[in-house]
Amino acid sequence: MTYDAAEARQALLDNLAEAIDELATALAALGGAYEQLDEHNADLLEAELFRPLQTAYGRAQRTHAGFAERYELPGRTFEPAIEGAPSTGAHGFVELAVENAGYADQTLADLQDSLAPVEVGDPELRAGLSEVRTLIAPIGPRAARFLSTRGR
Repeated sequence: MTYDAAEARQALLDNLAEAIDELATALAALGGAYEQLDEHNADLLEAELFRPLQTAYGRAQRTHAGFAERYELPGRTFEPAIEGAPSTGAHGFVELAVENAGYADQTLADLQDSLAPVEVGDPELRAGLSEVRTLIAPIGPRAARFLSTRGR
């Protein structure tokens, strides 16, 4: 393996880690929102937003770990993010989660558009990136629907 290939793989792994960190921040924000909602709305938030994001977060971590292992690159442990100040409010936390999920999606889209996943010839990586993006895609519309039924 040439130094350039190893460097490209590490850069790809670093970009994926960046998206995972954004997903962690989105999950923490949803946790903050959950704590401020009544039981009915908290259950809706969990079903519509938290579970899909949590699934995307887990899949992204598995994709990261698998790629690192296949190419003998250093893995990484991802720590939960801090949810933020309660004064943000449930509405603000949901908006923050959507923003961070959007950043994660854009990071993954940029990664896919770079063709780096194709160049390294790793079908598992490409499948993982696609699956994570598919899981993230409906978060914005679901959050908008959720927020529209809650008011401010």
